[in-house]
Amino acid sequence: MSKIADLYIRVSTDEQAEKGFSQRNQEEMLRKYCSINQIQIRYVIYEDHSAKTFNRPQWKKFLADVKKHKNKINLVLFMKWDRFSRNAGDAYQMINVLRKLGVEPQAIEQPLDLSIPENKMMLAFYLAAPEVENDRRALNTFQGLRRGKKEGRHMGMAPYGYANKVTEDGKKYIAIVPEKATKLIWIFEQVARNVFSTESIYQMAKDKGLVLSKSNLWVILRNPLYCGKIVVPKYRDEEERWVNGQHDAIISDGLFYRVQDVLDSKARTYRPKIKTIENFPLRGFFLCPQCGQKLTGSKCKGRNKYYYYYHCHKDCKWRVNSEIANKIFKDYLNKFKPLPEVKKLYAAVLLEGYREHTGVVANEKKKSLEQIATYEKKLSVARNLLVSEKIDAEDYNLMKNEYNEIISNLEKEMGNVEDDRGNIEYLTNSGLQNLLKLGDAFDNASLADSREVIGLIFPENFTFRENKIQTARINEMVNCIYLVNNRLRTKKNGTKDDIFLLSRVVTSTGFKPVTS
Repeated sequence: MSKIADLYIRVSTDEQAEKGFSQRNQEEMLRKYCSINQIQIRYVIYEDHSAKTFNRPQWKKFLADVKKHKNKINLVLFMKWDRFSRNAGDAYQMINVLRKLGVEPQAIEQPLDLSIPENKMMLAFYLAAPEVENDRRALNTFQGLRRGKKEGRHMGMAPYGYANKVTEDGKKYIAIVPEKATKLIWIFEQVARNVFSTESIYQMAKDKGLVLSKSNLWVILRNPLYCGKIVVPKYRDEEERWVNGQHDAIISDGLFYRVQDVLDSKARTYRPKIKTIENFPLRGFFLCPQCGQKLTGSKCKGRNKYYYYYHCHKDCKWRVNSEIANKIFKDYLNKFKPLPEVKKLYAAVLLEGYREHTGVVANEKKKSLEQIATYEKKLSVARNLLVSEKIDAEDYNLMKNEYNEIISNLEKEMGNVEDDRGNIEYLTNSGLQNLLKLGDAFDNASLADSREVIGLIFPENFTFRENKIQTARINEMVNCIYLVNNRLRTKKNGTKDDIFLLSRVVTSTGFKPVTS
């Protein structure tokens, strides 16, 4: 029987440019071998997949054809055994499959007569060598990536908010993309405030132009890379750990950890949606007074118009007219509107807090300047030692690089400290004006803003009993405003008490409502 062969030509992606592995070179050598040995060629099969497994498109087609048309060929030829496989176990199994179909696999540069048992030892070597090479290459790659992570470098494609960059000397790094980073900062801050659900925040971010899937956003919220950390995964006896990254952080450590607390439900677990029907602004915050379940809202058609109700969907069937409930809530909210007389008090408190803050900032700047002067002096001493030949150039360069890096970091820290001296008067006045409008926010603000105000004032949900709003807890800052208002309202006309004596009842957290 004349010999008929299919030629199998395989290259993987990383071998395309390697000498001796190009498809044209392999085909030329195989055709020359067939011509010399009087072998008839049936098909030429081109493959561009890895040889780690036989799950390759063209090989699977070839095998299906051989099974369908038996005895059409008796040889499958390739250049070397690593073109056939790089996995010894899979290779032996495939050789047995081919031989049962009457096809003999053969490498023209590493010919073996497999009918001789001793040649199987040589085959094992030919197959094991590329497998060992693959494993070594994979291990070197893994160790290189791990070493890079330990050094604080992000390996691979830049995540959302960053872009891959290359320095002039060829070093790769990731840099912040300002437009995307701004969106991420807003999202992290919204989640950290723990007022609305992440689903609602995601929808709001999409309205602001965020182009990101929900699952990717969840990964981002959990990724410490955004606060300047690199995760080094657990490996063998090394536990997982975080190292300081070489890239710039988009958010602070504190903001990242607050977000993790919210996502882990360590803070208030229920967060209502930002969107609701205009007639039901309290939905999501409102609990049934009888069974404690969250109230929903719906409308009923009357004779001439629709009527809107907050109601419980459980067996108790409790309900209340939304117009009545909304009005009672507005009246309740107005109790926390600061009296105009309080503006002077809060202005004094804010100014006192600002002075304390700027005093701390000034001390930090002073310390940084002193440290910079110390290291500049050390650098000058090292330069003198180099000139007097008491140290060599290599030692001097090491000290120079170390001191310059420290000085640069100190200068950077000083530059990051904001000085609001020029804006403090404007910020104080505008902030106090907004505070005095607190009671009007529910009437005049948009629905989303109103619900945000509700979420800030009421860290926990409230209920409705005997035409009164009842809640377990309100925001500490708002509670202080209410306390000051009550103290002032109880004073009789003509009382000369100094309003500044009330400053001790005002929280130290500033004029913006904060959640516990």
